[in-house]
Amino acid sequence: MSYVILFILLLPIKFVLKPFQKHSGRNLVIQTAKIGDFVNITPLLQYLGTSDALLSRSVRALACHDDTLADVFFIEEHKGGLVKKIRLAFKLINRYSNVYLLHPNSTNLFYAALCNAANKQFLSVYTRKWYHGIFYLTATDCLEHSRDTLTLESYLKLADRTLTWQSAPKHATHPLWHPKRTLPIADAPGKIKIGISISAGNKAKTIPATVWAQIFTTLSTLPCVFYIFGPQDEQRYLDEFYQAVGDTGNIVSLVGQLQLDEVPFAISRMDCYIASDSGNVYIADAQRVPVVCLAGPCCMTEQRPLGQTLILAPEGIAPTSFIFSAPYRFEHSPLRLFALTAADCSDIFIFVAKLIHKEKSNG
Repeated sequence: MSYVILFILLLPIKFVLKPFQKHSGRNLVIQTAKIGDFVNITPLLQYLGTSDALLSRSVRALACHDDTLADVFFIEEHKGGLVKKIRLAFKLINRYSNVYLLHPNSTNLFYAALCNAANKQFLSVYTRKWYHGIFYLTATDCLEHSRDTLTLESYLKLADRTLTWQSAPKHATHPLWHPKRTLPIADAPGKIKIGISISAGNKAKTIPATVWAQIFTTLSTLPCVFYIFGPQDEQRYLDEFYQAVGDTGNIVSLVGQLQLDEVPFAISRMDCYIASDSGNVYIADAQRVPVVCLAGPCCMTEQRPLGQTLILAPEGIAPTSFIFSAPYRFEHSPLRLFALTAADCSDIFIFVAKLIHKEKSNG
């Protein structure tokens, strides 16, 4: 509600400044969620050509290597007090011709509503509050998004209602940024390189170590080498992983060894990626790397990898985690959410084995 009050207080200034609005042709894209969500807005960024953006600081390293972005504002740098909020508001108010609001929380709605752009396209989602109505009154048009709608397609339709998820490709950096240093990924001739994430940004989506042991047993007869991706603070999960899986001789830990802007190139060198619904899954998908995604509590109808993908959902459990409503605790335990059946293990084996045959035929 505080943003509603602030908007009402600034409304007279908005109207006073409106006659001075010029047709700049500039685009502003607003999406302040995390890595996977950023990757899923990139088809819209490519379609628009060049845009400014209001993003989360967590994706700074990717945004800095994206030639579809011009000026980027990071929301965390403008939330520390009233003066900072108003300063950003006045930077945006008369700057844009087109505003695309992809993540309609109160903060983002405030900034989008205050803009005097001639064309303002707002996404309306299932978490919309009654007091958000005042912000939506300022929109040129509004697109309803449901839990049964693919987010990537909804984002694209804000620019053109005829677009589909196939209208533009995804990327993590654009063009793919090649690190200046040599990454610690040794060549593995004759092997299938499989990247894995042993944790997720939302720790409740972490695949249990015992499930990883099951996956490794499933793939033990195939010539695979596994690369563990993750930041330095995942050491606890790494210890649990090694305790459950053991020293199989085909595991390379990259935990804490890569910067975020180095991850897309590193993942592009993988033949497959296995993880829960997390940022690296979408980076892998953007690099056309085949993905095995353990859905756990997540709704795959709303957002999922769209390339060569094997999605495994728990039996008898309806999704309870959605893009605009993602809890950090779930009714069921991780062991139940990420449990693999014999059929699931068979599907994983077949999926990876096909990659091996493809690699041999390409060689």
